[in-house]
Amino acid sequence: MWENYVKELITIVFRLKQLRKERQITQVKLSLDLNMSQNTISRYENGVRNADYNTLIQLADYFNVSLDYLLGRTDNPKINR
Repeated sequence: MWENYVKELITIVFRLKQLRKERQITQVKLSLDLNMSQNTISRYENGVRNADYNTLIQLADYFNVSLDYLLGRTDNPKINR
């Protein structure tokens, strides 16, 4: 169980930073767009702080990817609607 938690956290950290950089968005821009501090974004990307469920949804919506992709449950970023 602990291993799954660590794997999920590492995946979120990696994917969040990857998505932001691929779209050439700074932490400051992302924080302004999502109405949170740049420090919070930095802590998410460095694994110091965990995003709550609502924040994960907000991040997935912002980057137009599925929660499963953000959490590492799939490598397919597409959202099935």
